[in-house]
Amino acid sequence: MTHSSHQQEMRDAARHLGRRRFLTVTGAAAALAFSVNLPTAGAASAAELDGRKIGEDPFTLGVASGDPLPDSVLLWTRLAPRPYESGSGLPRARFQVRWEIARDERFSRVVRRGSTTAHPEFDHSVHVEVKGLEPDRVHYYRFRVGTWTSPVGRTRTAPARGARNSTLSLAAVSCQAYHDGYFTAYQHLAQEDVHAVFHLGDYLYEYAVNAAGGARRYTDRTLPAHFNTETITLEDYRLRYGLYKSDPDLRAAHAAHPFVVTWDDHETENNYAGSIPENDVPPEEFLLRRASAYRAYWENQPLRTPQRPTGPDMRLYRRLHFGSLAQFDILDTRQYRSDQAYGDGWQKPGPESEDPSRTLTGATQERWLLNGWRTSRALWNVVPQQVTFAQRRDVPGDSFKLSMDSWDGYPASRDRVLKGAEAAGIDNLMVLTGDVHVGYAFDLKKDFDDPSSRTLGTEIVATSIASGKDGSDRPGSWNNQTQANPHMKFFNGRRGYALVTLGRQQARADYRTVSAVTTPGAPVATAGSFVTEVGNQGLTPA
Repeated sequence: MTHSSHQQEMRDAARHLGRRRFLTVTGAAAALAFSVNLPTAGAASAAELDGRKIGEDPFTLGVASGDPLPDSVLLWTRLAPRPYESGSGLPRARFQVRWEIARDERFSRVVRRGSTTAHPEFDHSVHVEVKGLEPDRVHYYRFRVGTWTSPVGRTRTAPARGARNSTLSLAAVSCQAYHDGYFTAYQHLAQEDVHAVFHLGDYLYEYAVNAAGGARRYTDRTLPAHFNTETITLEDYRLRYGLYKSDPDLRAAHAAHPFVVTWDDHETENNYAGSIPENDVPPEEFLLRRASAYRAYWENQPLRTPQRPTGPDMRLYRRLHFGSLAQFDILDTRQYRSDQAYGDGWQKPGPESEDPSRTLTGATQERWLLNGWRTSRALWNVVPQQVTFAQRRDVPGDSFKLSMDSWDGYPASRDRVLKGAEAAGIDNLMVLTGDVHVGYAFDLKKDFDDPSSRTLGTEIVATSIASGKDGSDRPGSWNNQTQANPHMKFFNGRRGYALVTLGRQQARADYRTVSAVTTPGAPVATAGSFVTEVGNQGLTPA
């Protein structure tokens, strides 16, 4: 089926069901099934085939783990002998996949093993929730189907809920546009010693990727023409994950560390807001696209069963605990937000953006966050989320503009969150952010317009893995933004990731950058390091 005919089928499905019915969960699920000619999710309608009939390596997309708990971790893989083809080179049949998890790389001390089914309805993806593990332990895992064995993955359980752990290391990553360059930063991240990687969004981009891989400028391969279109349908999104996950550096990072993922906009469409698309299409058509994007996201990420989507809805916000040291409240600032004020982009703030009813999180998620802080016993309360939280003026003086897509476009929502943290007595607040393709370090002020006001926490903004191509140490906006925002302590425009180490006395952030991504193999360096003290928030150079 051609891309245009598949897209037309989506439109026919949307018209067939109509907006009123589509906006119900069951209607959306039915529309998704109708549009892609799939049985309903999880139906065991397909015949089961012997895995020995798979004639090519089905583990081309590697393995991954995620959402570590003290006694459990989620293991992921997807069977895809030919990931650049529709159906990934497999028949529409079920396969039994065996798994095992051990205390050592040689699997001489296996602690759990079992089998699960790879369903064609889920594009032969596998999500295994392994329970009964010891807390704060490194484990190794692998999968088998037929005569094939996957690469070995390394993962780690969280410390016990009440454990007085003294240190916790993590990496924050975001924004990996395949067409903008190589994922070299992941090659280096795979060698770092971290407990977990927090992916803050834009794992995938909906934009076209040409035959040469865009800025990668391949000379040793030619990518199929179907990648050179925008992702619209479920098949489009599935194939694009096949392209992204075929990258060896991304596979290496997933195999080395458990990931905790949340999305931003490009996993679906640039700068969408809730059910409102960027482009002028009927709402029911966009929600069908959103349902396709969300389903493909879940299929291709190490996420647990509660995150599995229903139609165009997916509960992605969730809470993780790492001993008594840290509580992580992972947010979704895309699915429930009000539309961007003043038509989006950088605009002068005014009554529309400052309307107190506007929300970035939605009321339910906001209550969940604030209630979680009231009951938190953690030393550090960390909020992994998508868009810049601190105020970020573009120029000094009174003629400044703010980004309407970030928390600056929703200041009442930000104010409610900061007041909620203060009311809950959260003394050590850290926000982790992606989206903007630069590394920032911010102090979070009680009043951003008053530099002398109390510092309520800090924000670590991780730069992109590849988006924005090579970048520079000082982007063109560096002078204006550093002068306009006294609470901005760091600004760097290279690609890379942020390392954060949480301790009992202080937290440290190291901004790790590579010199180039348009050519492979660049070395990694530390562009800046900062610390903030327990009970005395505010970033200072390390």
